[in-house]
Amino acid sequence: MSPATHGFLSPSGVEIAFLLVGLATFGAALVTVTTKQLVHAALWLVVTLGGLAVEYLLLTAEFIAWVQVLIYLGSVVVLLLFGLMLTKAPIGRSPDADSGNRPVALAVAVVAAVSLVWVVVDAFRTTWIDLDGPAQGSTEVTGHFLFRNWVLPFEALSVLLLAALVGAIVLSRKRGATAKSSASKNSTAARNSRSGKEQR
Repeated sequence: MSPATHGFLSPSGVEIAFLLVGLATFGAALVTVTTKQLVHAALWLVVTLGGLAVEYLLLTAEFIAWVQVLIYLGSVVVLLLFGLMLTKAPIGRSPDADSGNRPVALAVAVVAAVSLVWVVVDAFRTTWIDLDGPAQGSTEVTGHFLFRNWVLPFEALSVLLLAALVGAIVLSRKRGATAKSSASKNSTAARNSRSGKEQR
């Protein structure tokens, strides 16, 4: 008997789960970029990143999945929420979160998505991941690729996150100083008006 060949018309349970989780993650990502509430966007981002972690687990890349949970869910989202709190962003619906350039933004997003899909499909056109074979996302293999081929993007991302945190702190201090100066001006004007009334 000839061995059974793998094809798109005979998906396994893992592939079906991968597709369903991918659709749920895609829906959460759409809600993230379309909601007008910043806090809700951050929470939906948690769902999106969690879905990506599940996808990594289904691809037998357990180490990458736990890095996704620890770094992105445990650090990046907390940093975003921390920045929102420091900048005193509105909790409810924010009209500033909506833009009048939706057609241009949609066109750029579509072009970027098509380009990324084309690059990935062209790079892995004949590559199949054997889910029953040895794990490909081991610590040794991941560390080799990360710290030899992707060390500069990795360090650039850490600098970017640090700059975002410092920028949030600077913005919060400027707003606090502005509020204090306006409060002091109001109190000085009130004292002057009281003294003028007393002299009369």
